[in-house]
Amino acid sequence: MAEAGSYHIETLGCPKNQVDSDKLEGTLAAAGLARADGPAAADVVVVNTCAFIEEARRESVDAILALAEAKRPSARLVVTGCLAERYGDELAQALPEADRIAGFGAPLIDPPPPAAPTRSPDPAPAYLPATTLGHSPGPAPPDPPPPHPAPVAVELGARRPPPEMDLLNLPRPPSPRPWAYVKIAEGCDRACGFCAIPGFRGPQRSRPAEAILDEVAALGVKEAVLVAQDLASYGRDQGQGRRRIVPLIEAAAEIVDRVRLLYLYPSDLTGKLIEAVIATGVAYFDLSLQHVSAPLLRRMRRWGSGPRFLERIAAIRRAEPDAAFRSSFIVGYPGETEADHDELLRFLEEAQLDWCGFFAYSEEAGTHAAGLDGKVSAGLRADRLAELRELQDPITACRRDLLVGRRIEVLVDEPGSGRTHREAPEIDGLVRVPEHLPAGTIAPLTVTASAGIDLTAA
Repeated sequence: MAEAGSYHIETLGCPKNQVDSDKLEGTLAAAGLARADGPAAADVVVVNTCAFIEEARRESVDAILALAEAKRPSARLVVTGCLAERYGDELAQALPEADRIAGFGAPLIDPPPPAAPTRSPDPAPAYLPATTLGHSPGPAPPDPPPPHPAPVAVELGARRPPPEMDLLNLPRPPSPRPWAYVKIAEGCDRACGFCAIPGFRGPQRSRPAEAILDEVAALGVKEAVLVAQDLASYGRDQGQGRRRIVPLIEAAAEIVDRVRLLYLYPSDLTGKLIEAVIATGVAYFDLSLQHVSAPLLRRMRRWGSGPRFLERIAAIRRAEPDAAFRSSFIVGYPGETEADHDELLRFLEEAQLDWCGFFAYSEEAGTHAAGLDGKVSAGLRADRLAELRELQDPITACRRDLLVGRRIEVLVDEPGSGRTHREAPEIDGLVRVPEHLPAGTIAPLTVTASAGIDLTAA
């Protein structure tokens, strides 16, 4: 069945999923579909799902069911993304509301069918029955060949058929905002005990630097936010085992005003990488710590310890006192003891991170952690989560209060709202700015007030 009309895409999960949605939007536009005002007005409704943890899977299923209710009866509902890739067959059976389950690289819509063979118009027949002209007719001209189906997906620099659609290298539309996520690699070569991503995203596959930089330039943004499963390992799979993240950062900084990185493994935070991040003017360090107890980190198949992390953070602050820090932590990983939890509390008190995310451990089939002993009960996980948030929330608020009276540079995302280098888009707090400042402006302002995670500046 050929598709036509309009589309709506709903994106769940991480920034990497948002990049995939931008690429998918490009394929739908190339196929002749226009963006609809919402799901109720679309002919094709797409849900780009997340499957990282159980909570994300529940959210994805809820979104699918909600959009099945919101769409028109004649509209098609397509489920794509991590949930579709990881649980495609099960999902097709469990969710008859979906018209198509499309894993990574699968087309969202059908290409138009070949046109039916037709003969040339014959207003004055050049060959008539023999009885008319008195001789046998000559051979009829051949039918014109059917038109080739329009490609649904177009790779950077070359056409590519839909069955081999490569989201990583598809082009995308210019960003409607003054910032954009830019995915520089897909997959992961690590074997963290809790993570199922390598199982369905595959090994790391870095994009050519030229393609990344061309995309950064074409997006028309002031801030490029580089994302990947393992950002600092960019380029290691491209031969000779060398990481190429520092040259990429430096080249991107020549194109846009701001380059931001989400996120970095602490083991890969070299001196050169720290210098490159600071030199961009966006001294924002999103560090994937996950915990600080050395024995527990070994059970997670991770590097590091609380003292090592504190040493890295202190070194960065010596080099750039205005550096901002974010990290995320897993609570209730199998084997986590009260002593481990207390160590994390002490670390947070000493580290004074600007932003923290805390997540209850989710057991994922096929991971190392799924076979470990020492399960932590759901009730105890919830108690530990609450204690961590109770400690961190005032730390974040205090870090924001310290900025009152300071001169800052704000990138205006939209009238009335912007961000400094300390705030990643859609993740951290924001800065309320005068309404007259147009989007895309980088304005020097003074912080006049702080309220929780947000600031006001004039």
